[in-house]
Amino acid sequence: MRILRDRPQLVAMHREWSRKGRGTVALVPTMGNLHEGHMTVIRHARARAQRVVVSIFVNPLQFDRAEDLERYPRTLDEDARLATNAGVDALFCPSEEDMYPADGLPPVQVVVPVLSEILEGAYRQGHFEGVATVVTKLFNLVRPDLALFGEKDYQQFKLIERMVQGLDIPTRVEAVPTVREPDGLAFSSRNSQLSEEARAVAPELKRVLDEVATVCRTATKVDADRIAEVEARASDRLREAGFEPEYLSIRRAEDLMEPETDMPLAEQDLVVLAAVWMEGVRLIDNVRTRTD
Repeated sequence: MRILRDRPQLVAMHREWSRKGRGTVALVPTMGNLHEGHMTVIRHARARAQRVVVSIFVNPLQFDRAEDLERYPRTLDEDARLATNAGVDALFCPSEEDMYPADGLPPVQVVVPVLSEILEGAYRQGHFEGVATVVTKLFNLVRPDLALFGEKDYQQFKLIERMVQGLDIPTRVEAVPTVREPDGLAFSSRNSQLSEEARAVAPELKRVLDEVATVCRTATKVDADRIAEVEARASDRLREAGFEPEYLSIRRAEDLMEPETDMPLAEQDLVVLAAVWMEGVRLIDNVRTRTD
């Protein structure tokens, strides 16, 4: 595996691959601190493409809190070891200066309307502009045929999917199902920041989401008041468990808009999403109501 730290090295790799036969290239964008969730996505990429590139870049544009950016784990040596063992062809680790050259002007940003403004976007101002911008740059630099993302960040995936469609970017994007710890907690780089006591409580987030999904699967009729009631009760359950919920929302899986009110929830393809705080650590998760 080669480690690429700047654009010239990436250009040289493209030239070499072109001479040898490029094949299908898959990209797995990450911010590093690789865990089993990332590794599962990488294994999917390995099975889908002849060449796999993993990017590691802690993107400052998508952090809305300076302290969160500062404390984000950076474990490049261990990440490189894991990527090598997984059969990754190239690890692209650009610097902030290389991704956003300091020319006295703010970086050009990509905005995806509506999807960037709801749920996560409502609580993390500018977050999705940062995500869309860095992913667009990575697509332009790596030029992948395929890019894979974890479904845990469901809104992020739908936003990138919409961005690719809207900008006619010639990269297929695919979501890989959320990978979980044995107790149900979704793998996340933030999990290590929880105390032992908080870590023991954290799986309750998934249990509450499952309960809401079960209600959706069995609801024979629906109206806006009933949806709001289900969401409010679930939020109360999270507070009782020790979380500080920012939102818990039932949305259409296709576009993250609110459910239809002229057909039963049980007949709709929905996703239940939540973001919570515990001990200053922000956790997100989601559960689909359909698995087919």
